[in-house]
Amino acid sequence: MSKVTETVTPLLKPILEKYDFYLYDIEFVSESGSWYLRVYIDKTGGITIEDCALVSDELSEKLDSIEPDPIPQAYYLEVSSPGAERPLKKDSDFQSAIGEYVNVSLYAPIKGNKVFEGTLKDIQDDTLFVEYNDKSVMRTVEIPKSSIAKARLAIKFD
Repeated sequence: MSKVTETVTPLLKPILEKYDFYLYDIEFVSESGSWYLRVYIDKTGGITIEDCALVSDELSEKLDSIEPDPIPQAYYLEVSSPGAERPLKKDSDFQSAIGEYVNVSLYAPIKGNKVFEGTLKDIQDDTLFVEYNDKSVMRTVEIPKSSIAKARLAIKFD
């Protein structure tokens, strides 16, 4: 998997720079017997379906022109936005999410909870500070990054 993403990433760079997009994430995964090359892109103001089509067309053309084929098995190419509830994986993802509403799932409970949903207030020394509503009382929990199973932006419903 990492060999494919390592091959595709440098091919993507000039395409994304041309349109002032950035690479959010890339993955090559097998699901239900089929392989998927998923490229998540973004830009200031958000990505459109037309933006995704541009990148998909140009990347597909580049991949098809390389001999030998860098991805010998059949696969589906998907280019999309990371979405409103995008995952937070890298340090830069967490930094850019400060002040945003997040959902954090843990490997083991903290204060009796394995899931916290609230506002990411700060990050210090690999610890997230999330303000959440606990029975109508606003509290802040400290979550070490090493305890996080999954984290993503969340949509707040009032």
